[in-house]
Amino acid sequence: MTNLLSKAFEEASKLPELEQNVLARWLIEEINSEKEWKKAFSESESILDELANEAIKEYEEGKTKLLDATQL
Repeated sequence: MTNLLSKAFEEASKLPELEQNVLARWLIEEINSEKEWKKAFSESESILDELANEAIKEYEEGKTKLLDATQL
């Protein structure tokens, strides 16, 4: 455990029990959410590769055009 995380837990341990539980639930939810995002991105890598390759092919075939900021 890092010093910073240890200090955060030390400070959190001074909070009332209810606030500690709220903080703990929030932290667990954040960790789980991050895991879900990583899983979703890792599973979509091949799809993103396909989309990128398709975009490059369309560009090389002249099927795309450059827009300037006024056209967005």
